[in-house]
Amino acid sequence: METEKSMPENPAKHTIEVNHLEKSFGDHTVLRDIHFSIDKGEVICIIGSSGSGKTTLLRCINLLETPTGGEILFHGDNILQGRVPLSDFRAKVGMVFQLFNLFNNMTILENCIIGQVKVLNRKRTEAEQNARLYLQKVGMLPYAAAKPAQLSGGQKQRAAIARALAMEPEVLLFDEPTSALDPEMVGEVLTVMKDLARSGITMAVVTHEMGFAREVSTRTIFMDQGVIVEEGAPDLIFNNPTQERTREFLSRILNA
Repeated sequence: METEKSMPENPAKHTIEVNHLEKSFGDHTVLRDIHFSIDKGEVICIIGSSGSGKTTLLRCINLLETPTGGEILFHGDNILQGRVPLSDFRAKVGMVFQLFNLFNNMTILENCIIGQVKVLNRKRTEAEQNARLYLQKVGMLPYAAAKPAQLSGGQKQRAAIARALAMEPEVLLFDEPTSALDPEMVGEVLTVMKDLARSGITMAVVTHEMGFAREVSTRTIFMDQGVIVEEGAPDLIFNNPTQERTREFLSRILNA
């Protein structure tokens, strides 16, 4: 009697998968044939010199910039073909910006409530409870009634992180979250981000903080002139990079 053959399982889809991504501004090509993926629970740090395309890559992933070519898959669906409503996608792939992007006319609590009500259609009572939970998580609940102008840069960035977390995204993108901060404020934001990484939140972080990338990332990507030069585990990238350009960059940055 012939035994029944089980069907092979489909390989699990990446949370986000980028294939052949290109981005040009006029005649200037910023991203060239980018391939990489983000899986659940990963913390990916993207490093490289200013102008290497790191921020543009994040902005393309979140469709703040429209790619010139290629595809961006979210759980296997190409978001560039309209298969996933943009508002739904952005609710699931949050972003923390370099310059905070808080609403200056609202309190910190209101900043953390409004997206939940407008985008996720949560009731205000539920949204406020959720906002307070995440403000507490980043140490900003005592400042819930303050407006952004009353806060330090580090406090603003922690509030911006709480706002992104309150949407309960699947992936959180960080665009150089400490680069606009005074040196003494960098540590408080990095501490929050380290705690988030340890909690299992899926993150992609563009950063100049090499110590953070080395300590926290599960995978490090080095970009230069619009391409991914090298990627791998942080121990490999920082201790034994295979590409000369990676070695030059790290030597200059780490020995500065």
